[in-house]
Amino acid sequence: MCQLLAMNCNVPTDIAFSFEGFRRRGGQTDQHGDGWGIGFFEDDGWRVFLDHLPSATSPVAEFIRNYPIKSHNVVAHIRKATQGKVSLANTHPFRRELWGEEWLFAHNGNLADFTYHGTRFQAIGNTDSEQAFCLLLDQLAERFPTKPAHGELAHEFARIAGSLTTYGTFNCLLAVGRQLYTHCSTQLHYLVRQAPFSTAHLKDADVSIDFSRHTTPDDRVAIIATLPLTDNECWSAFQSGEVACFEDGSRVL
Repeated sequence: MCQLLAMNCNVPTDIAFSFEGFRRRGGQTDQHGDGWGIGFFEDDGWRVFLDHLPSATSPVAEFIRNYPIKSHNVVAHIRKATQGKVSLANTHPFRRELWGEEWLFAHNGNLADFTYHGTRFQAIGNTDSEQAFCLLLDQLAERFPTKPAHGELAHEFARIAGSLTTYGTFNCLLAVGRQLYTHCSTQLHYLVRQAPFSTAHLKDADVSIDFSRHTTPDDRVAIIATLPLTDNECWSAFQSGEVACFEDGSRVL
C-alpha cells in the first residue's frame, strides 16, 4: 500500500531532509512506485506538485529536492496502486475548497467494495481514496455551515473515518491552513522536534543533519509518517482508531 508524510510547524520550514528519505521509498528502498505528490500551504496560498512517475526517479521530485519551499503545513504521499490506474488524476494529495479554504487529503490503505458518488464533492479519478475524501467533505459541509472549532471538527472527522474503516484500512492526512488532522487505522507514527535540537539520520539514505545549526530555540516541527524516517530519534506510534490534530508544530488534540 501507499505511504504518508506530513510536516506541521510553528515557523515556515522546508521539508527537504524528510523528503529526501521519503522519496527514496518510491521505487528505490521500497516498492511505492505508482506516482507521488506533495502539497504546501503558504500564507493564504498553496502549491501542489503531482507526478505519475516513481518519486525516486521523478524529475519533479528532484526539483522539489533542490528548491526547498518553506511552509507551516505540508502533506506528501507515495503511491502503491490498489484501486485505479497509474495517472495524475489518481495521484495524492487530492484537494478541494470547503468554507472558503483549500483542503488537502492523502490516504494509505484499501477500502474494498466502497464507492461514493458525491453531491457537492465528486471524484475526478477512480480511486477509493478520492471518493472517501469527497464523502468526508460532503458530510462535514452538511454537518457544519461554517468551519467549526478543532474539537468539533476532530470529533466529526473521527466519526466519519471510523465508518470508513468498516470497508478496510484508512490511514489518512487531512490538512487546511495551519492545521493537520490525522487518522490511524493500522500504521502511523510521529515525532516533534524542538529545543534542544540534535542530529538526525535518515533510515533510507546515509544522510544526517544537525538541526541545532539550522534552527532557533523557539522552533517546533512535527513530522508524521507511515513508518519512521530516521533511525536515531524516538518516534511515537498512533493507536488503531486514534485521531490527532497538529497546529504550529504541537499536538493540540
